[in-house]
Amino acid sequence: MDSQNTIFFKVEKEKKSNSKQILRQVYEALVEKGYDPINQIVGYILSGDPTYITSHKDSRSLIRQLERDELLEELVKEYIGVNDEK
Repeated sequence: MDSQNTIFFKVEKEKKSNSKQILRQVYEALVEKGYDPINQIVGYILSGDPTYITSHKDSRSLIRQLERDELLEELVKEYIGVNDEK
C-alpha cells in the first residue's frame, strides 16, 4: 500500500441508521411512560432541554448522543424524501 494515497471512508449511512435507531428507542420509551412522544421530542429539539426526554431505558442519555441540528437535518431530509448519498 502506497503511503502517499489517501483512503476515504464514508460513515454517513451508518450515522443516519444510528440516529434513526436512537430516535425509535426514545420514541418507544416515551410511549411506554405515557408521554406524547412527538411533542416531547419536538420540545427537546427546539429547546435543548433534556428533561423533555424520559430517563426510562436510558433514553435521555441516548438522545444526547445526537447533535440536535443534525437530527433536525435528518428529519427534514426524511420528510421531504431527499437522498443526498453521493
